[in-house]
Amino acid sequence: MTTAQTAPPPPMRLRELVFGAACAAALRAAARLGVADALGETPLTAEDLAAAVKSEPKPLRRLLRALTCYGVFAEGPDGTFAHTDMSRLLREDDPHSLRYITLWCTEPWTWDAWPLLDEAVRTGDNVVENLYGKEFFTWLNEDAPASAEVFNRAMTTSSRQSAEDVAARLDLSGADSVADIGGGQGHVVASLLEKYPAMRGTLLDLPGVVANADERLREGGALADRVRLVPGDCRVEVPVQADVYIIKNILEWDDESTARALRNVMAAGGPGARVVVIENLVDDSPSMRFSTAMDLLLLLNVGGAKHTTESMTGRLTEAGLVIEEIRPVNPYLHAFECVVPG
Repeated sequence: MTTAQTAPPPPMRLRELVFGAACAAALRAAARLGVADALGETPLTAEDLAAAVKSEPKPLRRLLRALTCYGVFAEGPDGTFAHTDMSRLLREDDPHSLRYITLWCTEPWTWDAWPLLDEAVRTGDNVVENLYGKEFFTWLNEDAPASAEVFNRAMTTSSRQSAEDVAARLDLSGADSVADIGGGQGHVVASLLEKYPAMRGTLLDLPGVVANADERLREGGALADRVRLVPGDCRVEVPVQADVYIIKNILEWDDESTARALRNVMAAGGPGARVVVIENLVDDSPSMRFSTAMDLLLLLNVGGAKHTTESMTGRLTEAGLVIEEIRPVNPYLHAFECVVPG
């Protein structure tokens, strides 16, 4: 029976770490094969699972054996395999599913880019443009439509899940209106409007993004009569007046773009407006391995960066905001609650 292991001594641990790609590849394979979806609450043999996912039994057993070492699936004394808390997250129908996040972080382009991390560290430049001859998101949408679809599904899943945490943690009881700036499909503003039935909201993002906003916000949706969908780029202009502005996971650009976005929000809100910036941090976080890995991936694909508490604080105060509180939203997000000074 194979089980998740305790930490080995340093030489063995380093050997395991350099095979990290094997773990990522195993997770990707399980997600693509749909192993977690095929496994219900009753443990199954590798042979039964292989028949369900149309694979060969012996290689599938090897894949499952590898994943059980990390606590993804569990093997019983009789050789059957059962779910664990982590393997259930690979199911597409799990309410906290990470299936598309798993696929996005292991898409083919990542296997091209990671070996060039030393080049990115030496130069400070992203490597994707050199690899594919185009800016990352241009290449993704024009030349890798299947990967773009995985990205969209992953971001939708992640945004929906974190939006619930944001709404639960933020107290906006004194506000009449909220604007979700660069808010993607608008899961955050939708969650806040559901929490506060008297509040009105606005979603600002690029035209192609707001056109695909959460169905609750579009015409005929449950929240449509309390929300405006505004196409635009917050780095150019924020034509939205609100009591509270939410800026979540978008301040990862170069310093000038970040400064422009913050100045535009402050100008739109005016003195006394609240600005809540929500970001992953690469320090002071219980999920350091996750956030630092994302930080390196941003370096590779777009030349961006995740913030430290100090760097985020610096950007906000340099823009002129007054930071009133910094607190965690969940294990991987922090909220910087600010106000525009009078």
